[in-house]
Amino acid sequence: MLRMVFAFALHLALVVGAVQAQDTAAPAEVDRSATGGAQTLEDILARQRGEKLDDSFRRNATGNPDGAAGLTEQLGTLGGTSDAEVWRQIRYGSAEITVSSGGEVASVLVQDGGMPWLSFREGPMRQYGGWLLLGTLGALLVFYILRGRIPVDGEMTGRTVTRFKFIERMAHWTLAGSFIILGITGLLTLFGRAFIAPYLGKEVNSFLLIYGKWLHNSVAWAFMVALVLVFVMWVVHNIPNRTDLVWIRQFGGIIGNKHPPAKKFNAGQKVIFWSVILFGASISVSGLSLLFPYEMPLFAKTFTILNDIGLPQWIGLGTLPEQLSPQEEMQFAQAWHSIVAFVLMAIIIAHIYIGSVGMEGAYDAMGSGEVDEAWAHQHHSIWLEELQEKEKANSAASAKGATPAE
Repeated sequence: MLRMVFAFALHLALVVGAVQAQDTAAPAEVDRSATGGAQTLEDILARQRGEKLDDSFRRNATGNPDGAAGLTEQLGTLGGTSDAEVWRQIRYGSAEITVSSGGEVASVLVQDGGMPWLSFREGPMRQYGGWLLLGTLGALLVFYILRGRIPVDGEMTGRTVTRFKFIERMAHWTLAGSFIILGITGLLTLFGRAFIAPYLGKEVNSFLLIYGKWLHNSVAWAFMVALVLVFVMWVVHNIPNRTDLVWIRQFGGIIGNKHPPAKKFNAGQKVIFWSVILFGASISVSGLSLLFPYEMPLFAKTFTILNDIGLPQWIGLGTLPEQLSPQEEMQFAQAWHSIVAFVLMAIIIAHIYIGSVGMEGAYDAMGSGEVDEAWAHQHHSIWLEELQEKEKANSAASAKGATPAE
């Protein structure tokens, strides 16, 4: 048995080594003698087909100090570099640039990353992000048609219990309202040029973007403060426990007619809570990096840690860049900010559906803060029992400590 395991491991190691050798094999050199070392027609056609191009013939052609002309031979290349080679140094970030002001940002004279970032933003970002939101809305519509609104079994008792206090509802609505404003203004920024300017005019689009940007940057602070408040108040109630397994097995009563027991927050609400906290925190950090440009570089250090762990190589991304210009840091921050925001918007749309038209009586929990005992027993029976026992204990203690009338 051990021999078989050893043989399998050895075979696997050889296969992996062969694959890595193929991946790291140097591409065949292109004969550029006819072009004097410049790019060929094959290079141009390969780049147009989207194929990976070895540009070392340009990246490394940045001059040779040993090839500089002597003082008595002034007709040759002076200083070992020509104008073209200097511009290649500037483009690929190998030139020694000294600036009197502006710091590291001003020392980047040419930055190629702007075009890939713009293409990603106008292409996959809009396409996949837009379809994610539309797909979520469509799926919820189909679910509502098939399932309908989840009713409260039996009649309402008319007796209510306090589900959420005022401070909890205030934090929730501040977080929800600010996120909706941030989502709308963010979508205007991303889709405005493609859908608003052609139909309503550039002036309307400009007006929306100018004031939308101001609103987005201002409301972001309310979102971050509310996020901290919600975390502090509810983190204790959102720690997973065994009761959540029962809720998951029964699909929370959303599919089927069973109503699993739950504490103050069920497993579905805990998923929403941790999604909001984790994705919201990530959005906030990348947003702060964008609010204070070039002051909070995030990705070079993150990529270094990920490369050390080996995660990018494991999922086929290769080695991530560990040296990024300040402009590239901002481009990565903006892309990450948008991607995570799209994911969280899809989750929140589902949350809004359940809390409004999807479930009878759910809105009252955050509307007035009071819910009927029948609703509480159906969706949060353990929490209701604990609340009622606590009220009985408080009543008994009050009665015991009361002074009899004379």
